[in-house]
Amino acid sequence: MPLQVIGAGLGRTGTSSLKAALEQLLEGPCYHMDEVARRPQDPTVWADAYEGTTPDWEAFFDGFTAAVDWPSAPFWPELATVFPDAVIVLSVRDADSWWASVSRTIFPAMAAAYFIPEANNDDWTRMGRAMMAAFTEGWQDEATAKAAFSTYNDSVRATAPAGRLVQWQPGDGWAPLCTALGVAIPDRPFPHVNNTADARRALGLEGS
Repeated sequence: MPLQVIGAGLGRTGTSSLKAALEQLLEGPCYHMDEVARRPQDPTVWADAYEGTTPDWEAFFDGFTAAVDWPSAPFWPELATVFPDAVIVLSVRDADSWWASVSRTIFPAMAAAYFIPEANNDDWTRMGRAMMAAFTEGWQDEATAKAAFSTYNDSVRATAPAGRLVQWQPGDGWAPLCTALGVAIPDRPFPHVNNTADARRALGLEGS
């Protein structure tokens, strides 16, 4: 089963909601950072990929209908070539609200796990460090991270084939996704999930 949707948007742009929506629309699983924890071999694959060793993407994503969120999002150009019929979805939000979310969820969790002297020198650490380096070395600085976020999104807009690119934010709901995929809009609410409070609880950051 080839990927039908390639998510180019970075984490904390509604990717969990997008995952839930696409799994309903495509009736199949969507790859997301959550999958990395469930597939023991995946941190190695992603660490190697960020360091320049390209996996067999067709084999890696076998069984998935879509892929969104880190760690796959920055590889969208490669995936767009391997899966030429897939829709490219750039999930977006304004840089200020993105920073407000990511600086209270993903970034502190990664800093505590992978960017301390006593961090395990394992493939999770290798993946996390390489992923952040690919984004920007200054990812913990607000101005630097927001600039990198905006630059990344602008690059996707400028280089993705116009006929394949869909820009989407959670407030858009079903319609842009259904139009791009040629499917009917479901007669049920859009699945808005994993807000900042939910993410902090899931990452064990409550009270910090």
